[in-house]
Amino acid sequence: MRKKSRKTTKSATIDDYLAALSGDKRAALERLRKTIHAAAPRAEECISYQLPAFRLDGRMLVWFGAAATHCSFYPGAVIEAHKKDLEGYDTSKGTIRFQPDGPLPAALVRKLVKARIARNAARQRQRR
Repeated sequence: MRKKSRKTTKSATIDDYLAALSGDKRAALERLRKTIHAAAPRAEECISYQLPAFRLDGRMLVWFGAAATHCSFYPGAVIEAHKKDLEGYDTSKGTIRFQPDGPLPAALVRKLVKARIARNAARQRQRR
């Protein structure tokens, strides 16, 4: 019987998702998870787009996950405003990629999560 790969297994919780990873990726993402919790203590964990995620006040906040060769943090559009802080990291429009043995600094993650919270709050105010 073949073992299911990470891509075909749907996780119901973040713990399920992390359990399927190698030890180094699991440790890096657990650290990221704890830092996100510290920056946004009221945020609730969920799975969104088959990735571990956090939701705050009914709106998606951030996502994270593992790929074959790296881990990723998805704080969305706040990346552009923090380009200088992210020099040295592989980034794209809404993604930061990093190696499990070189996790993102907690202070940087907190800064990005707080920026995302502020962005979501501003967008919510605009809609009123």
